[in-house]
Amino acid sequence: MTKVTDYLKENQATLDLYTTAITRAHGAHHPEVFQVKALYDSISQKLAETTENPDLSATFAQLRELTADYQIPDDVCPTFTATYQMLAKADSLQEATEG
Repeated sequence: MTKVTDYLKENQATLDLYTTAITRAHGAHHPEVFQVKALYDSISQKLAETTENPDLSATFAQLRELTADYQIPDDVCPTFTATYQMLAKADSLQEATEG
């Protein structure tokens, strides 16, 4: 296991809940959250399907592009903020694994 896979598995329940919650609460004004949810679901699926360390770098690159490097809009709730912060932390752990 790597730090990123450990982090994602430890926070899976929270991220599952939060990524769903932000689509419901903010999807109308921030439609990108639907893609964020889909990309997070892709990461979760990769983690579930392998005991190896899956290559998540392409998915995190898509998340960075989609979220403008996890920039948090001014009009969102604390759950949205926490979601982006958690994904950004996982992304930084992924980059540390690669480096």
